[in-house]
Amino acid sequence: MNSVVTEADQVDAPKVVATPIPRQPSPILGPGFQALFYKECLRFWKVAAQTVVAPVVTTLLYLLIFSHVLQGTAKVFDGRVSYGEFLIPGLIMMAVLQNAFANSSSSLIQSKMMRSLIFILLPPITSLEIFCAYVGGSMVRGLCVGLGVWLITLPFIPASVLHPFWVIAFAAGGSAIMGTLGLIAGIWSEKFDHLALFQNFIIMPLTFLSGVFYSIHSLPAFWQGLSHFNPFFYMIDGFRFGFFGLSDVSPWLSLSVVMFFVVLLSIVAMRMLATGYKLRQ
Repeated sequence: MNSVVTEADQVDAPKVVATPIPRQPSPILGPGFQALFYKECLRFWKVAAQTVVAPVVTTLLYLLIFSHVLQGTAKVFDGRVSYGEFLIPGLIMMAVLQNAFANSSSSLIQSKMMRSLIFILLPPITSLEIFCAYVGGSMVRGLCVGLGVWLITLPFIPASVLHPFWVIAFAAGGSAIMGTLGLIAGIWSEKFDHLALFQNFIIMPLTFLSGVFYSIHSLPAFWQGLSHFNPFFYMIDGFRFGFFGLSDVSPWLSLSVVMFFVVLLSIVAMRMLATGYKLRQ
């Protein structure tokens, strides 16, 4: 039998209204960033003897040798700071920069060579999350090595910190620059030989010619002017100001240069990640 629906039944029938489920706004840095950042930190911490302890010991050897050889002959800041004390901030920053670069660049090139990069590109991870995870992991490694260098040099040559803000600002800015540059180098490189070009012809020369072992005021006028075109000089000089309150140029100028390169390199790296340059091949 066909049931007949009366008008009264239609009136009494309850109306079901579909209520839309509110969507939670997705965080800028979600679980993908957390997982990749944890992986980057765990990657270097699992072999801390190579990635943290070894650079600290190498830097300590630099300090002991150079301070012993040049302690009585090299004068910096008109003798207001001993040469051994002068060396410590430069060596700390050098270790921070080199290890921050090494972390992101080696991680990415290894993922390429082992063909495991696809496991990062396939999941729904944004370019910003990949960028922040790699650079963040590089900053953590660089700062861990820098802290280790400072602590191990204290028994030999105690170095006080007069301006902690400047120390933190330049350590964070410098490690961010080198982590980003390492990310760019890792994306561009197709094999370890390409990465060695960055390390041997860009990173090492700019680091050693940035005033780590000397004040630029001890150089001839031409080389002093040329040193001002080296961005590594501003990172190290500003970092040294945080220890002694003395520097070759204004710390505000150094901070401006550092922030400029942070923004510039971040734009380049983000563009390479967004377009999949040399990644989706």
